[in-house]
Amino acid sequence: MMPCITYRNASVEFVDEVYEPAEDSFLLADSALAFVNKGMKILEIGTGTGFVSVVIQANFEVDLLATDINPHAVRCASDNGVSTIRADMFSAFKPAQCFDMIIFNPPYLPTSQDDKVPGWLNYAFDGGADGTESLRRFLKSVGSHLCPTGLLLLLISSLTGIEQAKYWMEEAGLETEVVSKEKCFFEELVVLKGILKAKPKENIK
Repeated sequence: MMPCITYRNASVEFVDEVYEPAEDSFLLADSALAFVNKGMKILEIGTGTGFVSVVIQANFEVDLLATDINPHAVRCASDNGVSTIRADMFSAFKPAQCFDMIIFNPPYLPTSQDDKVPGWLNYAFDGGADGTESLRRFLKSVGSHLCPTGLLLLLISSLTGIEQAKYWMEEAGLETEVVSKEKCFFEELVVLKGILKAKPKENIK
């Protein structure tokens, strides 16, 4: 029998080779519930076990899709009831395909070649040499997949640099604010909300 976590009306099984839900997962799930509305079209990038998406689906009727690059994660999340496809971030979507909410908990541990974890689980931790590689790559594309009134929820660790992440979000055209935070024994976790900046209105003559 696979190990299972029960949380906020949801039950989630997890397996080897897939990131086990931890403090960051719970914080992101709680934050998402505060912003979800019935009928929303939601995308979770890097879903892992599907934990955050399962919690959302257990509490709201939504149109939810998730992705992960790890085939074991795709299978695990699907078994947990999440519609999941294998993709590297937005690689499966056309540029104009947009969502009301996009959720991402990027891998953020600074990782040298010697630090890499064997197998597919490495994708859950490996943030590149400075821990920001996945975040920066994600932010280059996220704006084109947010609906005009949509929002982004992004889990960031102080190991990545919270102020630096906020700056990059602003550079990507997102108005940014901290919506929740939690201190752990070696880091602070925050959830940043991003919405597309309003385009200036043309002068009316």
